[in-house]
Amino acid sequence: MARFGDPREEFAALLDGCGIYDLGFRARVSLTGNDRVRWLNGMVTNNIRDLEVGRGVYAFLLNPQGRILGDMFVYNLGETLVVETDRSQVEKIVSTFDHYIIMDDVEVANLSEQQTTLGVAGPGSRAMLNAAGIEVPELKPLEMITPRCSCDCGCVECTVVRGEDAQRESYEVWLAPKDVYKTWQALVAAGATPVGSEALEMQRIAGGIPLYGVDIRERDLPQETEQMRALNFNKGCYVGQEIVERIRSRGNVHRKFTGFTLEGPAGITAGAKILSGKSGEDEKEVGEVTSVATLGTPSGERTIALGYIRREVGVPGREVWIGTVKATVIQLPPENIALGQAEDSVLHRT
Repeated sequence: MARFGDPREEFAALLDGCGIYDLGFRARVSLTGNDRVRWLNGMVTNNIRDLEVGRGVYAFLLNPQGRILGDMFVYNLGETLVVETDRSQVEKIVSTFDHYIIMDDVEVANLSEQQTTLGVAGPGSRAMLNAAGIEVPELKPLEMITPRCSCDCGCVECTVVRGEDAQRESYEVWLAPKDVYKTWQALVAAGATPVGSEALEMQRIAGGIPLYGVDIRERDLPQETEQMRALNFNKGCYVGQEIVERIRSRGNVHRKFTGFTLEGPAGITAGAKILSGKSGEDEKEVGEVTSVATLGTPSGERTIALGYIRREVGVPGREVWIGTVKATVIQLPPENIALGQAEDSVLHRT
């Protein structure tokens, strides 16, 4: 659902209270078998070999040329590894996995129809889970537990995962589809605000989080995305590792993923070209926009854009042009967009 009510209130809940939202577009794939850890460690860009039970990491799946086939979170459940990704990526990821399983003791199973996900975010999210009867202790980023349930609406078997951002509290609740409605109702009754996709997308862009298929494409190289948390340079060989290591040893890539701010509702769209000069005045194309949203604050509306820019131009504070509109390069995640004043904000997806 795009919205349940006023997107201003929904976004405020994500930042200053507790918002609940549907993450049914996320999917999970399980890996079992004696070779699962060694095999997956040789497939993705992050360190699976040393991943503790009950913890997760963010990683890329690359082709042999070092281009990004998909992104994912990998969790160690003990006897099983679970790969969480967007549903749109599952077919390609499973197909790639199957291609590389030869003599390995690894079995891949798509759990998409067996499990779904609810999300809660905001500084009050853990208290809201506890109030709804899902008892969650303090967790580290990407740490997971199977919580004790003391709810009145019937026991729900679920897994709770703390979000990756240590500064902004969020959780995923993995559960069976049959338990979604009663869990949603319990959290809303405890005080969580239902949040639609508009406010959720606004939160993503305002937080500078790239989305695969939109901000990260198959033509992109890992270092171009600036998502260095997905890379481990000490883990040994994996598919595409030679290209990643060559880039690291020989110097930076020529472009990078970054953010931009523009005053007012700028009216720009994804795909817009970024210029080093105003159109017609020594202009030179230096990048492209991949995501755009407009945030209204008490001090006026401001547009936030994500995209790629030539590295030598993409210095925070540098002024560039997106079409005929002046923009300022910013560091990701953004720091000076007055997100804390969400109760007075009006959001518009562009």
